[in-house]
Amino acid sequence: ESAGDADGAGQAAAEPAEPALPEAEGFPNMIALESKEYEHKRPIVQFTHGLHVDKYGADCGACHHDSSGAPIEGLKKGDPVDRCISCHDQPGEPPKGKGAPELTKAEELQFHAEALHVNCKSCHQEYNDKNNTKAAPTSCSKCHAK
Repeated sequence: ESAGDADGAGQAAAEPAEPALPEAEGFPNMIALESKEYEHKRPIVQFTHGLHVDKYGADCGACHHDSSGAPIEGLKKGDPVDRCISCHDQPGEPPKGKGAPELTKAEELQFHAEALHVNCKSCHQEYNDKNNTKAAPTSCSKCHAK
C-alpha cells in the first residue's frame, strides 16, 4: 500500500510564502488531501509535497508504505503510487465517545483520516522533538487552515 494522496513527513512549518518548486513529471508539489469518498469536516489540507521531499528531506517511504507498514523501497519522483484510501478505506475517523466500539490500532488505521493524522502528526512531533522546536505543526488548525 502506498499513500499517494497524503502524507506528511518532517515539515519545518507551513510556509505559504515559499517560492514554488518546479513541477517534476508525475510529482505534484502541492496535493489537496481530499477524498471524494466522504465529506470532510475540516478545511482540506494543502500538503506541500515538493517541500517535504526537496527541502525537508522526507524519504518517500515515510509516507508510501506496503501493506505491513514498511516503507516502499526504491521509490523515486514520478513513480506511480496508490491513494491512501485504497487501503485505508473506511471514510473519515474511527467512532469516538461513549458507546463507540473498542478498536485495535490496526482497525483504527483502516479509517482514512486516522491513518493520515497518525502518519503526519507522529512525523511532525518527531521532527519537533529532534530539533527542540515547535515548527512542524501538530494542531488541527495549522494543517487544516481556513
